[in-house]
Amino acid sequence: MSAADSNVLLQEWTGPCQGVPGFDRVELGHFEPALASAMAAALEEADAIARDPDPPTFENTVVALERSGRLLDRVLPIFEVWRSNLSTPAFREIERRMAPRLAEFETRITQNADLFARIRAVCEGREMETLRPDRQRLVRLVHDRFARNGAKLAGDARERYAAIDRRLAELYTRFSNNVLGDEERYVHYLGPDQIGGLPASFVEALAAAAEERGRGGEYAVTNTRSSMDPFLTFSDERALRERVWRTYYDRGDNGDDHDNNAVIAEILALRHERSRLLGYPDYAAWRLEDRMAGTPERVNDLLTAVWPAALARVAEEVDDMQALADAAGHGIRIAPWDYRYYAEKVRAARYDLDSDEVRQYLQLDKLREAMFFVAGEIFDFRFSPVPSGSVPVFHEDVRVWEVTHGGTRRTVGLWYLDPFARTGKESGAWATTYRSRDALDGERTVLAANNANFVPGPPGAAVLVSWDDARTLFHEFGHALHYLSSRVEYPTLNGALRDYIEFHSQLLERWLLTDAVIDNFLVHHETGAPMPAALVSRIRNASKFNQGFATTEYLASALVDMRYHTTDPAGLDPRAFERTVLAELGMPDPIVMRHRGPHFGHVFSGEGYAAGYYGYMWADVLTADAAEAFAAAPGGFYDKELASKLIEHLFAPQNAVDPAEAYRAFRGRDAGIDALMRDRGFTTGG
Repeated sequence: MSAADSNVLLQEWTGPCQGVPGFDRVELGHFEPALASAMAAALEEADAIARDPDPPTFENTVVALERSGRLLDRVLPIFEVWRSNLSTPAFREIERRMAPRLAEFETRITQNADLFARIRAVCEGREMETLRPDRQRLVRLVHDRFARNGAKLAGDARERYAAIDRRLAELYTRFSNNVLGDEERYVHYLGPDQIGGLPASFVEALAAAAEERGRGGEYAVTNTRSSMDPFLTFSDERALRERVWRTYYDRGDNGDDHDNNAVIAEILALRHERSRLLGYPDYAAWRLEDRMAGTPERVNDLLTAVWPAALARVAEEVDDMQALADAAGHGIRIAPWDYRYYAEKVRAARYDLDSDEVRQYLQLDKLREAMFFVAGEIFDFRFSPVPSGSVPVFHEDVRVWEVTHGGTRRTVGLWYLDPFARTGKESGAWATTYRSRDALDGERTVLAANNANFVPGPPGAAVLVSWDDARTLFHEFGHALHYLSSRVEYPTLNGALRDYIEFHSQLLERWLLTDAVIDNFLVHHETGAPMPAALVSRIRNASKFNQGFATTEYLASALVDMRYHTTDPAGLDPRAFERTVLAELGMPDPIVMRHRGPHFGHVFSGEGYAAGYYGYMWADVLTADAAEAFAAAPGGFYDKELASKLIEHLFAPQNAVDPAEAYRAFRGRDAGIDALMRDRGFTTGG
């Protein structure tokens, strides 16, 4: 029996929708041999392109490279599912061994001198002038990817670059596993006398979490945002709030075997060294060169333009909370573990808005239906559940829908949803693809996935979520719609620049508060009655409430990220560095960074958002401006003409068009900061 016969990861995908991953047949022992075989196959394909005796052309070099690595394209998404959704100590050992081998593979591709010479010849040749615009962009993107990742290096510099990449891969794996370790092992078990103030639905979820861990009769607060956030918002037990807060914000920073401070220091040193090898003054300069922002200076201009207004709003929010605490005779000064709790009380007093009252109308299943409704109205997509068992899944929680286009009736792809928290799953929410769309050899359908960490209640009970969680659900679905909307021909053109990619998801959040969604899907989980108009009005009136907190905790992380990557890291102590930078920024004592360094997975578990966490705000400049366009359109957020322009210019092209040009084609002009400031209720200029 051949390896392909016995190893499901090496087999062609079969089943509906042009084939799907055989998740249900994967075994841990499959991963290492499958990855090794897939990397070897991709290297052979790359070498064959490099050795081609014919003169380099777009077809025999760039398109051939786009076609290469298909086997690895099947293996890696499944490997990522186990890393993100099903991690175990045994898998982490496999990941530890494979991370440097995967990094070495990537380096061997980009440092293939003969291959790069052919790519450069196409990029600089006469044929380039005859190519249509998306193909010209593809050539430039492929050329720049090689050039920016060491293709021009030689000798000792080339070898050192490769060694740095191998070591960074090891460190990224260690960092993320350390965070996951702290999330798994720190659980607060409470008794019946310690749940004062908590909503009944949340108490049920905590009881279910304790039961799952063999602690029936108790209540388990897990070390994830989905558990921490509502506990800090509602618990009347201040000492417990502090314990839960410290456990969450000290992930990776406990001076033990999961401590990430030394890992951060080494990552920063290696990134800096690698950037200098490539001729850049620091990592941020290298990272931002091919982003919308372009330079660290432009990033800092945006962040610091908003920072003073955010701080001013925090001061107002803290004064309001302190006054309330003083009037109640609580005898405290507002601390970080108090912010959510007293903000909730100010919200209730000022806007007559109780977050738990709102939660009664936010059922996970109904929100999913609402997202399908929006996808139908704006994108003309239809979501139909696939019969149980017809598409393999990696966990019983996962459900799958077929996505079709209403007008053409064509199958666009499948959408997988993995909604619930569990041991071995990364915290937070994210979107991904198991297969992206391209049309190299006939149109390939999309396999998109959304992942979340909601806390399930007792069997049969509705899963109720917070307003912020509902927005996050819509946000991540926006990424999925972006994947599903792709109309590009070449794989490299899928996706978007990192500081543009959050625009599509942030924009979709705006449909949550539209009348059509509120009237039809935000219904009471017991009575089925729609959300009362008075409550809707209070939600809208409070939409800018607590923006000081939300903006400041985010901006602090973005600013520290940029400072990490524009500073010479020699001898850097991450703890001291973080404290120093925040003090220089004037960070208010009652707030901490949304992501402290030791658990800042966006930045230190890989390079996706390194020197790039600012991207959420960069994209939000576009989001706020585009939202104003929809608000002013004749049909509002469901205006068909504007929705068509949105898809044509901003969703379907992916990275086949420069995003600044794409946005101008949609809006007729560039976006400025004023719409963002209005959206957050800030005064322009601070």
